[in-house]
Amino acid sequence: MRHFLSGLALAAALAAGPAPILAQNLFEPVIYINNAAITRYEVQQRQRFMQIVGAPATTEAEAQQALIDDRLRAHAARQLGIVPTDEGLQNGLEEFAGRAGLSAAEFTAALEGAGVEPQAFRDFVSAGLVWRSVIRERVVPRIEVSDAEVDQELRRQVETPILSRVLIAELIIPAPPGQEQQALNLARQIAGSNPSSDQFEAAARQYSAAESAQAGGRLAWVNIDNLPPGLRQVIGGLQPGQTTQPLTVEGAVVLFHLRDSQGTLRPGATEQVIDYATLRLATVAEAATLAARTRSCDDLYVQAGPQAAAQVQRQTVSQGAIPALVAQRLATMDRDEAGVVDYGNGADLVMLCSRQPALVADMADDVATTALPDDGVEAAVPDTDALPTRDAVRDEIFNRKANAAAEAYLAELRAEAIIRRP
Repeated sequence: MRHFLSGLALAAALAAGPAPILAQNLFEPVIYINNAAITRYEVQQRQRFMQIVGAPATTEAEAQQALIDDRLRAHAARQLGIVPTDEGLQNGLEEFAGRAGLSAAEFTAALEGAGVEPQAFRDFVSAGLVWRSVIRERVVPRIEVSDAEVDQELRRQVETPILSRVLIAELIIPAPPGQEQQALNLARQIAGSNPSSDQFEAAARQYSAAESAQAGGRLAWVNIDNLPPGLRQVIGGLQPGQTTQPLTVEGAVVLFHLRDSQGTLRPGATEQVIDYATLRLATVAEAATLAARTRSCDDLYVQAGPQAAAQVQRQTVSQGAIPALVAQRLATMDRDEAGVVDYGNGADLVMLCSRQPALVADMADDVATTALPDDGVEAAVPDTDALPTRDAVRDEIFNRKANAAAEAYLAELRAEAIIRRP
């Protein structure tokens, strides 16, 4: 529910007014989970709440599943003796409401005006608070992020082109007053079908009110920097062939489909730093025999024996600083792979210890980037080509692992729960 509090989505949903509430059997249980009931009224309240905060899932079935999951989260917390304090809950309410630029009281009043009782808001926030505590206690202590994982992620980012131009198609569904929800439902149906480019263009011809409709919504190439910052982030998160979630604007609901993209590698991305070892031996046969039984650069010292180990030359340098014959041999190698360079009157055993982009290697060097005094200008001008710090990448990997572990634990709780419907 990452896009909960888009100001536009919130405003549109609140403007739609309270949803009609059926009078019959409001408090009839519709689900039992571990013998605790979830009523029809609770489902209606959660569904309306999810619609207002712009959650991508707002059907009755999805609201039911959200309530089931929250019950499981609360149950897991109680088993660990975790309960939210009044102060903690209030802070959680303020933090959530703050994403919409409101205080908790203002947000609660807005919800009440749209037909959502304060308890539905409190229950939602409370379940999230106790679940965070459960994850901190059960999941976080088991998560580790190695230096190798950080290096791998940094290499991936170095090798990923920086997006510069995009080729998109648009689909603009009119949403006049009173028809906002129908337009939103149609947009969700289209986006949820994961349309191909041809299917998206067919939908644009059928439903779009934009001038581009006859062309299947297709637009010309556009520089990514020319897009509004919010839309730039949304489009930048797509892969070619993917469609955005519905974006709510005044009087319409909008979908974008990424047809193609272009990008360039960051400066210096193709440069590599090589960690390698060499050992001069008398013959090619002797070098080949040693190479065959050596499993790693560290193992080379063992396999070579005490006397020859002292002659091993290991260094970490840029590609341009490596002798041509050795560089050519290293170019074909994988990590901890050994080969032989034949000089006629002798041979080098050559072993690749590691290779990494120079940009990643530079991050480990504590070297001043300028001799000029720090005047704050560098910090004021963002470097769009800059890589994230190692600490930022480590945090990103940690959070990714924590989220995956939390989802796995929740799935385990679902499997163990007794869930039945009357």
